[in-house]
Amino acid sequence: MPEHGDGGQEDRPSTSPAAVYDLKGLNCPLPVLKAKKRLATMRPGSRLWLETTDPLAVIDIPAFCTESGHRLIETAAISGGHRFLVERSGV
Repeated sequence: MPEHGDGGQEDRPSTSPAAVYDLKGLNCPLPVLKAKKRLATMRPGSRLWLETTDPLAVIDIPAFCTESGHRLIETAAISGGHRFLVERSGV
């Protein structure tokens, strides 16, 4: 039976589609704290889309990736916020 919720595709190598983590409606520091916790459960090389509405996320998410060693693959503006594609580091 397929897994639901937090398990599933985000645990596969980066060749599989990235999961989407909806962080809309959360303000600093919650998007980074929740992203950190979610990425910690994933395998190195896995990718995760973070969707946010917090205007500070455009500063906080890239800074978090730099500090933690994760790779920020892509940033995109979406209606009411931003999307960030993050690849989990191997450390």
